Amino acid sequence: MSEVAVGKPIPDFVAASTHGNISRETLLGRSTVMYFYPKDSTPGCTTQAQGFRDNHHEFTDASCQIVGVSRDSLKSHASFTEKQSLPFALIADPDENLCEMFKVMKLKNMYGKQVRGIERSTFLIDEQGVLIQEWRGLRVPGHVDEVLKAVREKA
Repeated sequence: MSEVAVGKPIPDFVAASTHGNISRETLLGRSTVMYFYPKDSTPGCTTQAQGFRDNHHEFTDASCQIVGVSRDSLKSHASFTEKQSLPFALIADPDENLCEMFKVMKLKNMYGKQVRGIERSTFLIDEQGVLIQEWRGLRVPGHVDEVLKAVREKA
């Protein structure tokens, strides 16, 4: 599977989500914010999802859809979506296909041990499927506002 690069179309993919299968093809026609996060129902990931949820109408007004991605199962995503009233799709990527394509898997320190996990990252894809901006290794506070600003500037 190919990797992504700013200024280039994202590679073809098909992935299961809480809103059915999502592919490069289904994303075309409007901008997409695709954000990768480590784990459902953890504090930082919940805060990030709530930020995208609370600003969802702002993104849709700018003709932009939001898609979250983690290695969690569809069952976990369904529970997280219900608990947090998330209006956007969450992709289950247990085989790390999308994670590898977007190069978000990193070694991280957790409680003094090295573990392999998702580096929190967000990608802005235009309506033709071209990656136009990326944020890697980001912090949650203020991030959704920064992404929304980029979406509005692009629109």
